[in-house]
Amino acid sequence: MTENKILVNPPIAKKEAKKLSIHDDTRIDNYYWLNDRDNPEVIDYLNAENNYTKEILKHTETFQKSLFEEMKGRIKEDDTSVPYKLNGYWYITKYEKGKDYPIYIRKKETLEAKEELLFDCNEMAKDHTYFKLGGIAISPDNNLVAFSTDTVSRRQYTIQVKDLNTDEIFSDEIKNTTGSITWANDNKTLFFAKKDEVTLRSHKIFKYQLGNDLNDIQEVYHETDDTFNTFVYKTKSKKYLVIGSSSTLSTEYRILNADNPDGEFKIFQERQRDLEYNIAHYNGVFYVIANNDGALNFQLLKTSENATNIKNWEEVLPHRKDVLLEDIEIFKDYLVVNERENGLNKLRIISWNGTDDYYLPFNSETYTTYIGNNPDFDSHILRYTYNSLTTPSSIIDYNLKTKQSEVKKEQEILGGKFNKDNYVSERIWATARDGAKVPISLVYKKGIKLDGTNPLLQYAYGSYGSTIDPSFSTIRLSLLDRGFIYAIAHIRGGEYLGRDWYENGKLLTKKNTFHDFIDCSKYLITQNYTSKEHLYAYGGSAGGLLMGAVINMNPELYKGVLAAVPFVDVVTTMLDDTIPLTTGEYDEWGNPNNSEYYHYMKSYSPYDNIEAKGYPNMLVTTGLHDSQVQYWEPAKWVAKLRELKTDNNLLLLHTDMDSGHGGASGRFESLKEIAMEYAFLLDLEGIYE
Repeated sequence: MTENKILVNPPIAKKEAKKLSIHDDTRIDNYYWLNDRDNPEVIDYLNAENNYTKEILKHTETFQKSLFEEMKGRIKEDDTSVPYKLNGYWYITKYEKGKDYPIYIRKKETLEAKEELLFDCNEMAKDHTYFKLGGIAISPDNNLVAFSTDTVSRRQYTIQVKDLNTDEIFSDEIKNTTGSITWANDNKTLFFAKKDEVTLRSHKIFKYQLGNDLNDIQEVYHETDDTFNTFVYKTKSKKYLVIGSSSTLSTEYRILNADNPDGEFKIFQERQRDLEYNIAHYNGVFYVIANNDGALNFQLLKTSENATNIKNWEEVLPHRKDVLLEDIEIFKDYLVVNERENGLNKLRIISWNGTDDYYLPFNSETYTTYIGNNPDFDSHILRYTYNSLTTPSSIIDYNLKTKQSEVKKEQEILGGKFNKDNYVSERIWATARDGAKVPISLVYKKGIKLDGTNPLLQYAYGSYGSTIDPSFSTIRLSLLDRGFIYAIAHIRGGEYLGRDWYENGKLLTKKNTFHDFIDCSKYLITQNYTSKEHLYAYGGSAGGLLMGAVINMNPELYKGVLAAVPFVDVVTTMLDDTIPLTTGEYDEWGNPNNSEYYHYMKSYSPYDNIEAKGYPNMLVTTGLHDSQVQYWEPAKWVAKLRELKTDNNLLLLHTDMDSGHGGASGRFESLKEIAMEYAFLLDLEGIYE
């Protein structure tokens, strides 16, 4: 670190004590005032933090630009997706050199046909600092396309309709939607979900018939339970419109024949506490993935489309204690099942006539595979994706009849330097303090010595049952090529080792998530992959909560931490039911209006447990318009850390004033923030090129 860094004074946020009392317990929040994006003082403070971060990292600016160009240089700019066929048209997404946004086209019947432009997002984004094209829904007769856009980055999408014969965009605009659109089979009725203006919860389903006045939008369904979100879609068979309602632990569906959009939706199976199920339609039957009857890892059942109540569900694939049933894909002649066993994905092929039942072979110790885009019900081709920590992504078409595979596209790594044989991946198992075996996926440059001197970036998420699979990243090569080891800790709170792995990392067992991460760190150190002087931690969103918790518990283990859009003010946020997502999260974190959950949550909430002690070097990032984790959480966290920490380590906050939870829009713009994060890490290691 250069000497001029310590000469720059960090911004100091003013303190205004606010008492927050519940359950005979009072917390004092001196930085609650930052919860007001319309307050000029708040904006001034965020800008001051940005200026401080820029000044501290000023000596790395040339390096950041170099890293940005390096990462961008590996990506094929003039790229084209693998075409897929739907209802007589081939659909393709392409990128052109020098442009940030995708272009959507289609071709009728054959790939040699004339190209029809659907959307050029580069043109659509011209007048916006942020732009995102959300849903694209083609009418059944192929003449119209409904689409949605977000120009603020709060995931509030505006729906419009375009005539594909004339390219006219109708003047009607439906605002504040989730962005997803579904056509009825009449080519004129649209179904969509709107959001509550305050909480941004998806709470109502509407339908709109083209040609009518916008005032004639009709409410179809209102989800009144504020712990549930609602959504609408059409089955792959095209026969049914489906309204879904979901919470963390329960789901419920309503169905309606798509030929009769003015009919009444009927409940498929009414919601029950802890009953989760998903449905897929085929040949007069609904196939149901459900966790009823104690099927923790889910089972596959079926029921007649005319008798959908749970009492009619019949077993197709039984529950298995060691195999998580994640998803299915239905074809006319085959069923494809996506399973997870011992952390690894498996694709099982079953023919409806009973002649085939086998698994696609995958041999790597750590890999990721998943079912791709398969919209054609009558096809014999299964499209899936395969990659690993050392192997770039491949899109593969597997012929279910001939059992032959064809690689349709391999991810190109430009620059001429990449060779997958130059890297090593492995999976090791750390023993947590309660005896649980926690898997860690690792990748590093072949030939480095495991002598404890290597810098290592340890990543994890660990919430909502979301599994972080060991997948390839071109961006990560910028760390690996400079000697970093990259580790993914598959900690409890995700579903890497099945549903039980998730159940033991939430609510009143949430601390297992943090303990697992820390115990993985200690194991990596004892096995000489790294040392305390070279270990770095990274997590975002709920993974940012993870970062905040572990540095309160064991700050001495880490040289530096990257915390992206971190959820760190857990108690205050979960007590505020006007904030987006709060009420729907009670089944994940607990409801702090209940004393037991309040005190448990308070015992690990990063913001509430900051102490006067040393903390690692830290770079914290957020977005002013974030609707998932509000910007004030990381802002308050940094302000309080700066007040109490006793060390001289770096503490930096960078707020993107134009974006939200997903960061900057555009294909390459987000690389600039990653380049800043990588430069921060590499600078701490004394690596400057």
